Amino acid sequence: MSMKRISLRAGLVLGLGMALLPAAGTSILASAAVAQSAPASAVSAPVQTLYAALDKAQNSSASFAERSQIVGAAVDQAYDLDAVLKASIGLRYQSLAAEDKQKLLSAFRDFTIARYVSSFKPGSGARFTVKPAIENSPVGDNKVVNTYIGSDDSMPGTPVSYIMHNGTSGWRITDVLLGESRISQAAAQRSDFSSTLTSGGVPGLINVLERKVKTFSKD
Repeated sequence: MSMKRISLRAGLVLGLGMALLPAAGTSILASAAVAQSAPASAVSAPVQTLYAALDKAQNSSASFAERSQIVGAAVDQAYDLDAVLKASIGLRYQSLAAEDKQKLLSAFRDFTIARYVSSFKPGSGARFTVKPAIENSPVGDNKVVNTYIGSDDSMPGTPVSYIMHNGTSGWRITDVLLGESRISQAAAQRSDFSSTLTSGGVPGLINVLERKVKTFSKD
């Protein structure tokens, strides 16, 4: 895999494989001021945890399943996947049955983990940089952690920013902003989720996510 491909794929953190950089959607973050209230280390800790796991996975000779366990533990610590899934589905999420939400969440978690493991496979050589300054998000009391994912010969790399929300479990990632334009990944993939739900319902969306997991495991 070329480092150019790594940089691009690293920007598609939670997508369904579509190219989400400058072509998709609109930025949800026009500007933000440096945050002053929350300790920077606490806000960025989930991102640091995620990146440490991705680095460990890409430097491991373990199987796909074993690397999925490494990344999966970090995803559970770093993300509020329920919030990400809700944002990716939109208003329709509220009308789903509780059982369907749980089934979707399980499939979405598996997909998210497999996507990461496929992107940062052994030998990828990705470099992760987390900027120390934390920004205030214009949405509520959320914060923004800015990072870069690059390589030894392409530093600092592709900008990847994380929207952080402080809930009952502490600070968690609720969205990812891609590229210089800071495209909301949840917003960009919402049309795909919505169209799949319209045509195939919850089973259809679960089927799509499960097929992607199988594809990633063979990549």
